[in-house]
Amino acid sequence: MVKKFETLQQLNEEAAQLFVNAAQAAIAARGRFTVALTGGSSPAELYRLLASSPYREQIQWEQVYIFWGDERWVPLDDELSNARMAMETLLSHVPVPESQIFPMWAEGVSPDEFAHTYEQSLRNYLGPDGHFDLVLLGMGGDGHTASWFPHTGVLHEYEKWVAAYYLHAQDMYRITLTVPLVTRARQLAVIAYGSGKADALHEVLQGERNIEKYPAQLLPTADDQITWFVDTAAAARL
Repeated sequence: MVKKFETLQQLNEEAAQLFVNAAQAAIAARGRFTVALTGGSSPAELYRLLASSPYREQIQWEQVYIFWGDERWVPLDDELSNARMAMETLLSHVPVPESQIFPMWAEGVSPDEFAHTYEQSLRNYLGPDGHFDLVLLGMGGDGHTASWFPHTGVLHEYEKWVAAYYLHAQDMYRITLTVPLVTRARQLAVIAYGSGKADALHEVLQGERNIEKYPAQLLPTADDQITWFVDTAAAARL
């Protein structure tokens, strides 16, 4: 499902309402809400909204379990850290127990070792079938989502739930949830706005299938599972 908005305020308000609805439904059905957050600049205003009224009061934050969809392998105080951004905009303003927040970083271990440990945590909380209640994602102008970058081996990782790899284009390691885990989520929400996303969004949603060039084509397409939140600029070619 693609939802188009005239303004970013409208887009973020609708995305915040989806987050609230997903949390309420999961907690009512299973007693907790498992969510993977996204990074980059796109979700910052969404997180600020969720930390404010009336959204903040509509979620039982004590029953929320916070993971991440991907991360740059940098310390939590680094300005590039997705976890740092989420802490500053959302998590430091709502009563999620610290023991229920799982950033993708640890001192003194390799990225591969950490990815294995993170996967074990996910298996403990999600069970053997691995269903997140909600996965939030963004999409880059190159058609990547999570840390599924064009022409990288992680696009073909179907055994692990979490993978670490060195992204030469950025000269750093990335940690990411893999295709099979993300695509099993009960709900996915993808935020993409701005004219710089228009070409990639067109290719991902309507172009010929080429996952090596446009990895976001790996996302599911069922309207009841995925919602694309886009502005009119990003949707210009749809």
